[in-house]
Amino acid sequence: MYTIKLKSVFWLLGITVFLGAVSPLSQAQTLAIEPYENRPVLENAIIEERLDTLLPGLMRESGIDMWLVIAREYNDDPVFMSLVPKPRFTARRTTILVFFDRGEQGVERLTVSRYPLGSLYQAAWEGGDLSAQWARLGEVVRERNPQRIAINTSDTWPVADGLSHSLHGKLMSAIGTEFGERVISSESLVVRWMETRLKSEVEVWQRAVGIARETIARAFSSEVITPGVTTLGDVSWFIRTRFEEEGLEPWFHPDVNRQWRGADFAQDAAFLGDGSPNSIIRRGDLLHTDVGLCYLSLCTDTQEMGYVLNLGEAEPPKGLSSAMALGNQWQDLLTHEFRVGRTGNEILAAAQRSIENEGIEHAIYTHPLGLFGHAPGPTIGMWDNQGPTPGRGDWPLHAMTGYAIEGNVTVRIPEWDGQRAQMKLEQSAFFDGSKVIYLAGRQKSLHLVRY
Repeated sequence: MYTIKLKSVFWLLGITVFLGAVSPLSQAQTLAIEPYENRPVLENAIIEERLDTLLPGLMRESGIDMWLVIAREYNDDPVFMSLVPKPRFTARRTTILVFFDRGEQGVERLTVSRYPLGSLYQAAWEGGDLSAQWARLGEVVRERNPQRIAINTSDTWPVADGLSHSLHGKLMSAIGTEFGERVISSESLVVRWMETRLKSEVEVWQRAVGIARETIARAFSSEVITPGVTTLGDVSWFIRTRFEEEGLEPWFHPDVNRQWRGADFAQDAAFLGDGSPNSIIRRGDLLHTDVGLCYLSLCTDTQEMGYVLNLGEAEPPKGLSSAMALGNQWQDLLTHEFRVGRTGNEILAAAQRSIENEGIEHAIYTHPLGLFGHAPGPTIGMWDNQGPTPGRGDWPLHAMTGYAIEGNVTVRIPEWDGQRAQMKLEQSAFFDGSKVIYLAGRQKSLHLVRY
């Protein structure tokens, strides 16, 4: 295991190389991306810190004595990769992780697996056939006599439902009827583990979001777009290619779409815009993109808007700039309602009242963000359901958690003869327990394509 001193040195080296105290877009060129060979050191320092400092408290908060995470090669439990050192791509054969709360002695971390997992886990089995592995797991459980054994099964949370049917059967056979009666769902622990961020993670996350925003700024510029020539698909693939070339993992293919004066979008359409990949970008277009990447295990989700200047224009129409400002007001009214302990549904209802009092036509579909792009935690509205979301919307807001502040405002633009236009905005943000902080700032003015 890293000593504290050595881990700190590695961590500070990583911070020096790619964090820096710069604003994310004004000095975007300084946002260096770590080469592959440097990333495991940074990721493993975070995993070790999380296991040492975060997991014990979360197990006790959830009332769990023992947590079992069991994964099979190429059929990983969704939580598995957040618990094991890098570089790693999948479980090996059947990999069993055991976490046992010993009280003042801390949480014991064991692996009952054919292959070791390094210094983060003590090996409780030296190898043999599969039946010997399950027999040893039964011994480990009986030796520790846990009263509440948590396993990853859940109706509500996909990330907490990673134990397959066949592995569940083998587990229950291995531990027997007495201990089988002590088995409970780990869903509360899994959600808290997956949603909670450390301060060290937030600093890394800031860089990931900055990279995403810097890429959008480049995509919505004359570097990429030639009006009358460039297609929406060209811009989408510029973003995707940039991520691939830099070794950044997209968690969905970038979406790019356009609105324009004279467009005839359905009155009841949830979203305004044409996203056909072959659609050619023209002067006077209002552009929108939706981009998500994962870097050093943390995911981003960003939607921003651009405008292609008409000949003779130095700035976008005032109506569009005003619509962007209204979108920022919508963000502020929403995030003002974030309170520890409020459920996602309660935040949604409170924000809707405030926004409607301002007469803003809007939709809210904000979601948790972290180790997954659509992460566990309180759902705050859905694009296709502006009412309460059962289950996921009932989860309470906690400190040290991240969100994609996502939604839209619809505004009639005077310069477009009163035609409706939509500002579809999404920014990656962090809730520290008292306020929402945008991880790399937020868009306040349209990106402009000038030439």
